[in-house]
Amino acid sequence: MSFERQLFQMVHGRPRPEDVAELVLRALGSTLRGEARQKLLRAARSSLAQTAWGYSSMATEFFRARVQVETQIRLAASFFGAAPLSWQAPSLSVADCRDPDKVEAFVREAGGLIHKEWGDRQKLDKRARRALGLFKGHRWYGKRFRLLLRLEQKLERMIRGERRYALLRASKSSLATRLPFAVFAADLGSACLVAYLSSRMSLRSTFTAGPQERAYDEIAEALLDHCEASGTASWLSIAHVMQDRRVVHHLTEEERGLLLAASFEVLRDAGSMLREVWDKSRFDRRTMIVSRGADSSTWNEAAGAWNKARDGWLSLLHALGMEGLLDRMLPGKVMRLMAADVARWHRAAGGGIHPDTLVWAELPLPWEVLDGEAVCSRATVEAACTRHRAQLGGWSTPRTARAAVAFRPTPELVHGVTVGSPALARTLRKLGAFSGKPARAELGEVDFHIDRDEHGFALLADEEEHH
Repeated sequence: MSFERQLFQMVHGRPRPEDVAELVLRALGSTLRGEARQKLLRAARSSLAQTAWGYSSMATEFFRARVQVETQIRLAASFFGAAPLSWQAPSLSVADCRDPDKVEAFVREAGGLIHKEWGDRQKLDKRARRALGLFKGHRWYGKRFRLLLRLEQKLERMIRGERRYALLRASKSSLATRLPFAVFAADLGSACLVAYLSSRMSLRSTFTAGPQERAYDEIAEALLDHCEASGTASWLSIAHVMQDRRVVHHLTEEERGLLLAASFEVLRDAGSMLREVWDKSRFDRRTMIVSRGADSSTWNEAAGAWNKARDGWLSLLHALGMEGLLDRMLPGKVMRLMAADVARWHRAAGGGIHPDTLVWAELPLPWEVLDGEAVCSRATVEAACTRHRAQLGGWSTPRTARAAVAFRPTPELVHGVTVGSPALARTLRKLGAFSGKPARAELGEVDFHIDRDEHGFALLADEEEHH
């Protein structure tokens, strides 16, 4: 398998940055020199290929809920393929049964055989069936009608699950997973940067009262420098993970327009999902602490996708000289929901409500602004930022240039708590440690200790040292 194909698979998975760094070293070889090579070598020492244990307890793929329809598809093919219908049902493979478009086409075609319209919940009575030439009893008809109805309902859940998965990926790695392979593979150095930065952006969050570690690190910066020096960089590819001015100014007007449309599409879908969650589970916008019954997972995925897409949208509007549009419409950022224990930790450490949360609480709901149901202009946003002393960067103007952070090895995590080794992490996960639920066994039976801060919150779990 080519390096480009391996890197592309890493973009669509969730590898550890160290493992991507190890592949980048092999892919770029002698073209990488000096400090960039040394940084990658240091990172690659922690890759699974070079460590003694050779495995991690962390999953290498994002969770993707699968709605199983294969059994119902096979049953429908049997039911509708028998006399008097004798339908030649299209053959759907296991992979086809995960494709919403193919499943919908199958159900629509089968529904036509018993005169069932898509989305129809009302059965035909005997007179109506006979008028349409369907001379079969109500049990025969009802069995097939209910089967198609269940398939339609499953398809709705499948489509929503795929939407959630797409928003989850956008919330982590921006537009990386929407990058066509032909564009990705146009330049190997650019592919290496996209794969590495995507893996850094996809790192799991740690349990902390402070900000999360920034994705853009010294290795990403070294790879970006390498791309700039090469003269062959695929800037369109890089712009799928970085819509910074440093990258965007290399794009053509057409490429900027394509990315602007892609960002706006994510905004639309994220806004629609946020509206759904908001209508079903209200919470206090002033604190953004999750309450019982609120679908915090879906909200946070959609909020992350919204904010990532909004950042890119702002940057591209400025790059295209279209920032005047913001004088008429500028939907605000969306704050994530916070667990009550994290909020309590933050207060105990002397923190208060973040200024961005206060701005979000004051502005009209962003999806209503996007859909033209409410008015929010740049002046409205900037006035709210001024009142609450929030930074304008990221609210009404593109964020400032990224500052690279030092590379730090990827920790093993159990519910956000850093754990000293993969084996211990797997054990603690089985025991239910740090999950907020009763442990499955006495934690004292496991030979480890926990470092806690002055407020009693767990920061690190590690194996006991025996002397």
